[in-house]
Amino acid sequence: MKRTLALVVMLASGMVLSAAAQTQAAPATAAPVPVPAKIAVVRFQLVVAQTNEGQRGFADLEKKYAPKQAALKALNDEVDGLTKQLQSPAATLTEADRNAKAKVLDEKKKQLDRDTEDARNAFQQDMGDMYNSLASKVYDVMQSYAEQQGITLVLDVSQEQTPVLYASNGSDITKAVIDAYNLKSGVPAPPPSAAAPGAQTAPKPAAPRPPAAH
Repeated sequence: MKRTLALVVMLASGMVLSAAAQTQAAPATAAPVPVPAKIAVVRFQLVVAQTNEGQRGFADLEKKYAPKQAALKALNDEVDGLTKQLQSPAATLTEADRNAKAKVLDEKKKQLDRDTEDARNAFQQDMGDMYNSLASKVYDVMQSYAEQQGITLVLDVSQEQTPVLYASNGSDITKAVIDAYNLKSGVPAPPPSAAAPGAQTAPKPAAPRPPAAH
């Protein structure tokens, strides 16, 4: 019985020593190697707007809303004309005519307000859809460019209120990302006569933020 117990203890001790040896022999996990920080700034909204694809999309929107813009201008001119007639001291209008014109003016003002609001909402929806679709693709190109250049952090300075107080010209990758996207998309540059983003007379939507990091 004592020999059996001694054998069990010896075997158990051997297993413990073997496990301890394996633990000691296991390679230690390598400590993470710190990567030098390389920071860049980008005006992301400007990148999206100034890509060839962005300029083409904007030009298409201008063409789409040109008839509505012309109709709103014509209606606005009518409102101005009626207002001047009613305000002119030289106008010889009967009380009935004045009341009739005032009623027409009120109706046209309401129509102008409704049509302008409808056009603004539709324009903002189309502009937002176009921007968000393009921004997602631009973001992917920007991310690839940053990885290729060893950039570890990209800060968006599109907004006027930004925490970035200073950035050297060499850290601004806006133009580089525009060029990289144009090269990948294959969309040709628009003709010189095409209006640049920001020149439209139609109501502008608030610029959406860039897509969240993937």
